Amino acid sequence: MEVQLKETERIDDLQLKGLKLIQDTNGFCFGIDAVLLANFAKVKKGAKVVDLGTGTGILSILLCAKTKLSKIIGIEIQKDMADMAKRSCIINNLQDRFEVMNENIKELKGKINKNGFDAIVMNPPYMGLNSGKTNENMKKLISRHEITATLEDFIIASKGFLKDKGCLYIVHRPNRLVDLTYLLRKYKLEPKVLRFVHSKAESAANLVLIKAVKNGRPFLKISEPLYVYDKSGNYTNEILKIYNKI
Repeated sequence: MEVQLKETERIDDLQLKGLKLIQDTNGFCFGIDAVLLANFAKVKKGAKVVDLGTGTGILSILLCAKTKLSKIIGIEIQKDMADMAKRSCIINNLQDRFEVMNENIKELKGKINKNGFDAIVMNPPYMGLNSGKTNENMKKLISRHEITATLEDFIIASKGFLKDKGCLYIVHRPNRLVDLTYLLRKYKLEPKVLRFVHSKAESAANLVLIKAVKNGRPFLKISEPLYVYDKSGNYTNEILKIYNKI
């Protein structure tokens, strides 16, 4: 189905089941973190899912392709990004499975079911309000910095929407790991699986993937590291499989 594109927008081929994504060349475009989280999240058949901070909808669209979820609701505070996600939903004919809401995650009370979801996925802003570069346009600033909602806000929302023993899947930066584990446990979302992502085997981790379970028992599994590139600078076999290249 065709949709109208704005002047600075483009349609990218996701090279997965014919899916496409609308992105703004002047805004925040998705990276490997969303792709890795979509692969890490184990969403069961028939599951109802929330994507907190969906952006242009990349994570929700990938999960629609990779899993047999029944419904995913993407929450996005930025109106123009939510609009792109809605139009991407249309061009992929996912209207029956993917719903986009232009809302602040802190103001969802009564708008979606409390304790009603099997899983939540989130790729929240990585940087605190006063950290990192701030000389960016507002779209990128909101996507990268905790301006409209903090990490704690995201975790509070997750606790409220998850069913008992529901799963939360997060991708974040390792330097926020202490904050993550502290807040998850504070709100009874027990960290169960942790996996570090490295650019190369000899480099420090630059991403961390976490699975937490609402009201889960304490037990944390540290999975083997995930390496993006091999010694020759090519994608590793695992990354090629994630990208459906082999």
